[in-house]
Amino acid sequence: MPSRIVIADDQPEIREALQETLEATGREVHACATGVQALNSLRDNASNIDLAILDLDFGEGEPDGLEILRLIKDQVPDLPVIILTGKGTVETAVTALRLGAADFIEKDFYIEDRLELSVEKLERVLAVADENARLHQEVKDLGRENRFYRDEFGKRYQVVGTSPAMTQLLQQAERIASIPRPALILGEPGTGKELVAAAIHYGGARKDRPFVKVNCAALSPHLLESELFGHEKGAFTGAGDARTGKFEAADGGTLFLDEIGNTSAEFQQNVLRAIEYQEVQRVGSAAPFKVDVRVIAATNADLEREISEGRFRQDLYDRLKFEVLRISPLRERREDIQPLADHFVREIVQEVPGVQERSFSKEAGWAMMSYEWPGNVRELKFAAERAACVATGTDLGIDDLPPEVVNEAGTSPDGGFEGQLQAFELGLLRRALRATNWNQRKAAAALDLTYDQFRHFYRKHGLNKEKPSS
Repeated sequence: MPSRIVIADDQPEIREALQETLEATGREVHACATGVQALNSLRDNASNIDLAILDLDFGEGEPDGLEILRLIKDQVPDLPVIILTGKGTVETAVTALRLGAADFIEKDFYIEDRLELSVEKLERVLAVADENARLHQEVKDLGRENRFYRDEFGKRYQVVGTSPAMTQLLQQAERIASIPRPALILGEPGTGKELVAAAIHYGGARKDRPFVKVNCAALSPHLLESELFGHEKGAFTGAGDARTGKFEAADGGTLFLDEIGNTSAEFQQNVLRAIEYQEVQRVGSAAPFKVDVRVIAATNADLEREISEGRFRQDLYDRLKFEVLRISPLRERREDIQPLADHFVREIVQEVPGVQERSFSKEAGWAMMSYEWPGNVRELKFAAERAACVATGTDLGIDDLPPEVVNEAGTSPDGGFEGQLQAFELGLLRRALRATNWNQRKAAAALDLTYDQFRHFYRKHGLNKEKPSS
């Protein structure tokens, strides 16, 4: 949290008023009359300064605030800087923000209130950044202890899995991590697309720069454009202040666009331009500006079908598919189910006091292996956490799992190979019947069986006893 602040302003009354205001809230303040003095103070004591506040105009013969800002960013790139001005313009504000200023405040009757609000906002942002750094370190530490990680790349980012499909995916992600080109991640809901995007970012050359995430499906087209590109004050109704967009926030790093398939054609065109020219323009602004952003997009939609039906731009798809990563659904990599479930149990044991670490019973493990997991890893995480929280026995039993997992499990494979085969067969029949509302002919077709073949299995497993009453 910022508590040690350097202020530079050539007007003694402003300097003293701001120093008094900030010191009254418990912050330590060092006041300077020129930007050069502030720069020298930072040079001598940079590690102990949390925030700099600079006047824009220090008078004749002195470097202005923008020049001092450039020098500070060269010396201490991560130090937040607020610019003060008595004659601010939109162009000057944009320049200051592009040079790395955290905020731009006009000197007026309300300057003390404005500055206090700005400092409080920065404190909250930096507190979140500190917490993220702590969590990233915890993730790395936990990864070193988890025997299910395939390599260092997966170890650092909690990508759990032993299947060939996940091993290949991690190798592909590692290979492209430092290539400054777009990537497209495809997969069903809940497969972990955001996790893979984070692994690409933090495993590459941009790992020390921002990783910014946007859920495109959660915002209307109008709000989405403003969210990504920012807007100027008064650009539309409700735009009371200028706002930095996600592209600006991700400058030098990575922007993750989740659910890119759920966006309008106009929005797609703007994203395409930003990718092609590394240039964005705020809503309501007449001038674009340059950014350096690596875009990773993800979707569960069939983009080729969306293109053929006119809902997704071919040219944007061509740009995004520089590298395509496909995450297999959990039902196609069942060898990952048990390691993932065990991992989620260990996580919630550490997170929730009083929850004991237990192993899954043989029956519970079979139930999880037999279930189709339409919600993929996200659904499995919920099921494993629920089991850990409700269990009262010595292990995590089948009764601790959600009902939908148990209902599709079939019988426990106590009979070796034959028992497992019968249980799997029964699970297939039950799923096909439920999916077709217990219509046997449709279920037979879904399983690519003749009706006579289906009836044989139906009678063999006594499924008539399970048919719901109408």
